[in-house]
Formats: sequence, structure tokens, C-alpha cells
Amino acid sequence: MSDTRGLSALDSLLLDLRYTFRTLRRDSGFATFAVLIVGLGIGASATVFSVVDTLLLRPLPFREPERLVWITNHDTGGLSGQTTQVDYLLDLREHNQSFSDLTGYFAFYGVGDNLLGGHGEPERLSGVPVSQNFFQLLGIQPQLGRLFTAAECKWNGPKAVLLSHGLWVRRFGSDPGIVGRTLTINEAPVTVAGVMPASFDLGAVFAPGSQFDLYFPFPLSSETNRWGNTMSIIGRLKPGVAVSSARAELKLLAAQLTRAHPERNDFEGALTPLSEHVSGRIRPALLVLTFAVGVVMLIVCANLSNLLLARTATRQKEIAIRTALGAARRRLIRQMLTEGITLSCCGAMLGVILAAGGTYILAHLQALSIPLLVNIKTDGTVPAFCLIAAMVTGVVFGLAPALNVPVNTVHDVLKDTTRGSTASRHRNWIRGALVVSEIAFASVLLVSAGLLVRSFLRVLDVNLGFHPEHAATVRVDPDARYSTQAQQNAYFDEVLRRARETPGILAAGLTDALPLGRNRAWGSPAKGQVYPPGKFPNAFVRIVSDGYFKSMGIALIAGRDISERDTPASPPVIAINETMARTLWPGQNAVGQIMFACGERRVVGVVADVRHLALEQDSGMEMYLPIRQCGDFSSVDLVVRTSLPPETLAASVRAALKPIVPNLPGKDFRTLQQLVDKSVSPRRFVVLLLSGFAVFALLLASLGIYGVVSYGVNQRTQEIGIRMALGASASRLQAGIILQTLGLAAIGMLLGAVASRVLAQALGGLLFGVTANDPLTFLGMPLVLTLVAALAGYLPARRASRIDPSMALRAT
Repeated sequence: MSDTRGLSALDSLLLDLRYTFRTLRRDSGFATFAVLIVGLGIGASATVFSVVDTLLLRPLPFREPERLVWITNHDTGGLSGQTTQVDYLLDLREHNQSFSDLTGYFAFYGVGDNLLGGHGEPERLSGVPVSQNFFQLLGIQPQLGRLFTAAECKWNGPKAVLLSHGLWVRRFGSDPGIVGRTLTINEAPVTVAGVMPASFDLGAVFAPGSQFDLYFPFPLSSETNRWGNTMSIIGRLKPGVAVSSARAELKLLAAQLTRAHPERNDFEGALTPLSEHVSGRIRPALLVLTFAVGVVMLIVCANLSNLLLARTATRQKEIAIRTALGAARRRLIRQMLTEGITLSCCGAMLGVILAAGGTYILAHLQALSIPLLVNIKTDGTVPAFCLIAAMVTGVVFGLAPALNVPVNTVHDVLKDTTRGSTASRHRNWIRGALVVSEIAFASVLLVSAGLLVRSFLRVLDVNLGFHPEHAATVRVDPDARYSTQAQQNAYFDEVLRRARETPGILAAGLTDALPLGRNRAWGSPAKGQVYPPGKFPNAFVRIVSDGYFKSMGIALIAGRDISERDTPASPPVIAINETMARTLWPGQNAVGQIMFACGERRVVGVVADVRHLALEQDSGMEMYLPIRQCGDFSSVDLVVRTSLPPETLAASVRAALKPIVPNLPGKDFRTLQQLVDKSVSPRRFVVLLLSGFAVFALLLASLGIYGVVSYGVNQRTQEIGIRMALGASASRLQAGIILQTLGLAAIGMLLGAVASRVLAQALGGLLFGVTANDPLTFLGMPLVLTLVAALAGYLPARRASRIDPSMALRAT
């Protein structure tokens, strides 16, 4: 094959491809290794691209999502501060000039609040009450049936429900006759109005990690307005209205409405684009992962460039003969690029398969509370991404070998006079530079992963205020048979008695809300105190029974626990946390003080702070009211501390409670550790992926070092043989080669350290309990890389020290 002049471009390309496949089949080991490396790199990149595409690039799955905005009350961590009263929503609809419509949903829904009875095993389902125009504003239509009518959205109107597509398929076998059927939910008949489409998943957008099976009509009435701050509000901007102008108008209206209605709670009014509300918090982490896969692909390119350079050096005679037969240098360069792109495209096919598997696994991870994760899939954009990545990767890692095609004469090559030539030294310099770049990139990933891993460990090491080990919880809401407070209290007494008598149960208590889940806050002033505007104390509220603190492992600091004797007939009491005690009565003993929460109450106990919102956030003020005195709860969870394994515990408790809770679902048991794991799942997701990329980069860097040193040993076989014949010891030869290896590593680590310092500053928002200049991480990086480089250099150095001088000299 001398030249391709006279051939069409297609014929020339086919000729190059045939020759490429012939040479790669001849060197199948090299081709397999290269395809595997490229496939792993492109597969990881495509998986991260799928996540980034779904969460950041694609529009939300609603009609004209760019016009949707999220409206909150106060910029606080508590849900009670973020939500808004019903009447403010109605007033905003009437008086605004920026929105075509406003809607909302009841934010204080509970996980498993709805007990589906009737045929089959009872099942607790999560449901969300929404206002009448909720689905219309989002542009969602039911797959079957209809949306809610105006009558169904009135106070005490006809009971109706919309089913999620998943529930319809799983529980009702996709029966189209479900519309109009009456279901038994919470022991009351409810008419099925329709079934939502499979593409609609409220939890994926607004409550990551949660699954909603039911949607109920929520009345915007005076009755629900009296419930206080309960609504999460979504607005649709009028065409042409900018977010900034809508935000300014909302601030102005909020101030006017608050002044006009002093009987309501305050309303500040904050507005953000809905897409920013949904994905804004995860955006920095995704950008870090995007950067990481980019670095991994650069390492892949550097590694394969090194392999191709070594392969090119072994093909000097072949290339020289082709040159002698008339092949132009441009023709040879094109052939080398064709080989690189072909290898990369073969790797891309493997990458598509790996990406499909990776996205499927991510989309089905129930424990991750990351928005829109269930929507991740391998569609047409993923193969397109892989193809583009393959073309770019093939050109990048094929460029260095292509531009270094040897131009020696046939006479020189056949006599092997190129050893030690300027061209050979140039190739060695390029290969060394590529290894240095691999080590530098690996350093950056190691430091990034190290900082995030140490942050993650610091998060797990925080004092939660409770002990999740050996504790579990299950919903035990009183049903319609227990309508009065006296009946409910008798029911609570019996639930606690039966649970505590179950073998293996060490403690049992009741609560209306668990840590790291939903939360609400009430005004909680101390008696006799006057607070300036904006300083009125609010505290997270929990309605609990005796035994709750012991079951949760919450330490009692002062006073006494909530008691079974704290009933309606006894004086109203309350327990508070340390932060609240210090805030309301600084420098004083809080026990015995009087405060207001569900009436006037005396503080009888102070307990340790509990991280209710997130592991990274401080607890704030918390208060605990006796469940027998305050009936302001919407759900009740039984918390038990046990020595039993979870599967045995569920069966034992269910059997003990069956006489009074006959419909207790067997699948409702959750361990407290699951709550903790779900809370840290976004951070764990990023840490695991970035750590995987760092390990992959470290492996590639070690292979690159090994390849360069091994190639150098092969090139210097005769020199090494002569030195050994002249008396050089094996240990001295090994030390020299390892020192050369460590020299390359040192240059790469120095460059990587500089780049890592810059990146670490950008990671500041993702760190917890660790500074961007964490000395342990920056000292650990060179230690790990030095060990890896020494090991990668030792193997060829050991082989060099065993060269037989006579064999090496005879080869000369």
C-alpha cells in the first residue's frame, strides 16, 4: 500500500479502516486493553452526562417551565417559616400584575399518612393535597379520568383522589375501570377521579427521595387559613415578565398585605426560578463531577497516547518501508489518526453499554434524595455524546503518535541505527511529559476526593443528639374508633404497654415527627418577655410520649422526662432543648420557667440538641409537648429501641399490636439509620463517584508510569547489560530506575498540587468541618502517589536488574 492518490475519499477511508483492523487484530492484546480503557472512561463520562443533562440542562417536565417560579415566605431552614398562609395565596392571585396564575400544595404532608384498605393487604401510602388549579398550571393532564372539580376542592366537599401511575400499575393492575371506583382510604370512602401519567412524579421534583401515590384536593378556605403557614406556592409568570420584576412586585405586595392583615402571620415573599429551586443545591456537586470526568478523560488520552507512541516505535521498520514505497508523511499521519479514532469508537460502543447500566442503577436507587434522579435514562443523547467523546478522544490521544511518525530512511531503520537518536529522545521526552500530566491530573482528583471524603466523614461524625443504632419506627396512627382525647390517650397507653412487653424491646415511645424528616415550628415566647420586631422566638415542635427520649437515645440534661402522668388532668408541661434554654433564659435555670406553646406551660426538663433538619445544620430551638396533653398532631410514630434484627422486630411488634392495630402494614418498619442515610445520600453520591474517578485515575497513572519505565528499560537493555558487565550492582540499577520514576512523579505532583489548591477553593461550598487547605489531604496526596509511582517503577527496575549481561551484549 504505497499511496492513495487517484482514490476517492470514501475508498481511501475504507482502505485505512481495513488496514487498521488488520493491524489491530494482529496486536489484539493492545487493542483489547485500549478499548477497555476508553470504554470505562467514556462510560463514566456518559453516565455523569446523563445526570447533568437531566438535572441541569433539560427543562423541567412541565409546560413552559422557564415561566415557573417558586415562592417562599421567609428564607429560613424550617418548613413553617418557608410556607405561607392560604389567604396570602388568594390575595396574591387577586392583586398581582406579574403572574398569569398561582397555585400551591399542602407542604405538611406525611410519609405514609394514608392507609389504603379494602381488598388485599393494608398499605400505607403517601399523598399530597393540592389546590384545584395545581395540575393545570403545570400543564399536566391525567392519563385516565379527570382532574378535581370545584365542588371537590371546597371544605367538606366530596372526597376524591388522583392515583399515581405507579400505584395504578402496581396495586390495580393497570385496570382502566378504576376511574369512578370507590376506595377505602383512612377508613373513609374516596372516589377515584383519575390516574396521572407515568411522566409525572411530584416527589422527583419537589421532594427528592419521596414517592407519592395519591393526590387529594386541598380547599383554599377560611378553615385551612387558620392552620397558619401550610402552603408551598408555585407561580407562572406572564409572557415577557422578567424574574427580577416579578420578585420586586412580590416584595412590595408582601409588605402591603402584611401591614393590611396584622391578624395573619408575617409574609416576606421570596421568589426564585423553579429550576433553580429544584436543582440549585446539587448544581455545585454536579459541576465538580463534570470536571472530574473531564480530568479522567484527559488521563485516558495521555495513557493511550503513551501506548500508541510505544507501539509506533516498534513499527519503525514497517513505516520506513511504506515510506520507501511512496507513502507520504500526511498519509501516514492520517493512518495513525484513523487507528486512534477506531479504537476510541470501539471503546465508545462499550461506553454506551456501561452508561446504560449506570443510568439504570442510578434511576432505581430509592435511598438517594436527589431531584429528578428517577428521570435519568439512556436516550438518543447518550449515544450522540459517546460518539462525540470518542471522536475527540481518538483525535487527542492519536495526535501525539501521528505527529511523531518516524522519518528515518530504510537503511537506517534496518541497521537499527536510530537507537539513541534525536527522534528517539524526542519521543521519550513526549512520553515522560504525558506521564507527568497523568500524575498531575491524578493529583487533582485525589485531593478533591480526599477533601470530600474527609468532609463526609466529618458529617457522619457529628453529634446527632440521638443514637440511630438499634432503633426502628413504625406508624401507629389512631383510627376513627378513637375520636376523643380520652380514647386516644387510652390507645397510646395500650400501644406503649404492648410494645414494651414484646421480648427484645428495650424502650418504646411515641412522636408525631422524626428527626431529619418533616418539621414545623411554633411561636414559643417566655412568659413576661417582650421581643423586638423580627426577634420573636420560634421553635421546632414535637408531640411525644414518655419513653421517647430513651428510645431515641436523647440525653436528659436537667429536670425530668415527659411522664405517663402528664395528662389533661395534670398541669401543662414541656421539655426543651439546650439551645432553647440558653436563648430564652440565658444564664438561668430553665427548669421551672413558664412559656407559651399550645397554651401556658412549665418547663420540666432540658434535653440535648437534636439535628432535625440535616446533619450539617445546627439544631436550633426545639420543644417537646406531652402527647396526652396536646392533640395537635397529624400522625403518630412508635419508636422502639431493640436488640432484635429488623426482620424479627417487625414480625414481633406487628403480632403484639394486632389486637388494637389490626391493619398495621408489615412493610412500614424503618430503622433510624435509614433516616440518617437518606439525609446524607446526596453527599454520599458525590463522594462515591468522585472517589471512583480518583481510583481510576490512580490506576491509569500507575499504568502510564509502568509503561514508560518498562519501555525505557527495553530501549536500554544493551546499555544495562554493559554496565552490569562492568560491575554495576543490581541494587544500584534498581535504585537508579526508581529514582528516575520518582523524578517524573515529583514533577507531576508539584504541578498537581498547584492546580489542586485552586480547585480546593472552588470546593469550599461542598466542604464541612474541613478547610480547603486541609493539611492531611495535601500531605496524603503525594504520599499515595509516591507509593504508587515507586511500585510501578519497581517492577521494570527489578526486571532490568535480572538482565544477563552476556545475552544483552550478544544482542548487540
